[in-house]
Amino acid sequence: MPLTVGTAGHIDHGKTWLVRALTGKDTDRLPEEQSRGISIDLGYAPLELPDGRTLSLVDVPGHERFVRTMVAGATGIDLFLLVIDAGEGARPQTHEHLAILRLLGVNRGVVAVTKADAVEPEALELVLEEARELVPQSAVVAVSAKTRAGLDDLRRALARVAVSEARDEAPARLYVDRVFTLRGIGTVVTGTLWSGRIAPGDNLRAEPTGMDVRVRSVQVHDREVDAADAGQRVAVSLPGVQRHDLRRGDVLVEPGAYQLTYRLDVELDELAPIPPRALVHHGTSAALARVVRAGRFAQLRLDAPVVAARGDRVVLRAGTTVGGGLILDATPPRHADLERFERTAAGEALVHAPVRDEAGRWVYSDAWLAELRAELEALLDAADPLDPGAPAPAEPWAAEVLQRLGLERRGARIYRPGAVGSLGEREDEAVELEARLGLEPVKVDDGTLARFLEQQQRLVRVGDGYAISTAAYESARDILVQECGDAGRITLARFRDLLGTSRKTTQLLLERFDADGLTRRIGDERVLRRAAARTGS
Repeated sequence: MPLTVGTAGHIDHGKTWLVRALTGKDTDRLPEEQSRGISIDLGYAPLELPDGRTLSLVDVPGHERFVRTMVAGATGIDLFLLVIDAGEGARPQTHEHLAILRLLGVNRGVVAVTKADAVEPEALELVLEEARELVPQSAVVAVSAKTRAGLDDLRRALARVAVSEARDEAPARLYVDRVFTLRGIGTVVTGTLWSGRIAPGDNLRAEPTGMDVRVRSVQVHDREVDAADAGQRVAVSLPGVQRHDLRRGDVLVEPGAYQLTYRLDVELDELAPIPPRALVHHGTSAALARVVRAGRFAQLRLDAPVVAARGDRVVLRAGTTVGGGLILDATPPRHADLERFERTAAGEALVHAPVRDEAGRWVYSDAWLAELRAELEALLDAADPLDPGAPAPAEPWAAEVLQRLGLERRGARIYRPGAVGSLGEREDEAVELEARLGLEPVKVDDGTLARFLEQQQRLVRVGDGYAISTAAYESARDILVQECGDAGRITLARFRDLLGTSRKTTQLLLERFDADGLTRRIGDERVLRRAAARTGS
């Protein structure tokens, strides 16, 4: 089963140099990293073990300013490679990185004491002993990236801890940590595949944007594969997606398998007093949250949505790392009920947001339905009287639930039963607009008003944000049909002369006739479509 190892440790302790010595790849790819000699962003490389297996390796920055980036790289890893400088010993970021690893449940790994060639044997032994006390369950290996001493021992130590553990069967979930474009390929996203499989041709959903994407190709360790499995570092090319459409923190998921949530129920692991507001790191995202405590539990109320699942872990930071939490419920109701926390911690599955039961039916709580009803009613109350609808939920449960709420779906929008648009207080504005309309297009800044009046047959929209009167449209249409009936076709210049108007106005009218299915353009001429020719209009 594929595994991913992540580095950890203080700045300048030699993580990137060690990775280069182990893999032959320089993970400092940014010009600023190379000029300053420090890691700023995440780096990636394949690491071959003595037994022929290959680990995916994530190299993280060590500076305290980049802890957020470090957490994004550490989420989803299986093993750690903690790096300690033989000349300095454990430093502040050594301890914080190790704490973050423990909060994320990453307990297996190896400690590498680097730059062993640069200190006396007695000093080296002191740092080795310090490392053993710091991480007593892990092997500690003295190495030198410069002389390559100890590298084989380090690879063997990693091979011993790189033992696959059973993963829960779950739909595909890949948290994005990099987005870039390649010539001839297009947009590519990378990340560690937390669960499931991803293969070329798969249709996935990018959250929280809600964008549907299709996988063109999949690479693992710079090689195309038929499918990527959970635990692997994956690069996925997405045709039709622009680089700016996605960013670090987004997630690719199997459609309908996960829900966006603004609330997480967690069992806390407290390192220091956790303030009422904290930065919550989950996957490769970070969002501010209110921390609503109930004993050893808390509900994290986020200011941005995430995709999470029971059993995931989060890290809480407030200037420094103050703790973490094990997610008990990824879609809970708004509450601070200690009994509910304890029941979910004991393994009881309390349904709130919709999930499918064994028979494939949607089940959800009455509290969730009430929340959704209130949310949709608020949207409808705030809707423009011209279009008293709101965007319909796009989730798979929408058709069933909207029917239960008694709302009508019309295309991609929802309405109260029988709701129709009305001008209301804007009738005078509509009358004034109509009075200005004729054959020459008039700019209408309010597109909603223009669409409404067109539905009422009080104007005709042409071009981008312009309108003419209904009478002018019908008169121009009659002239065009008559000319095409007599001559068989019409040019823009001929139509302009017949109307006695400008070239721009004529062009807008012809484009509208094309869109209405009245005419068809052939070169510089228009002809009537067959249906229009048969009816004469």
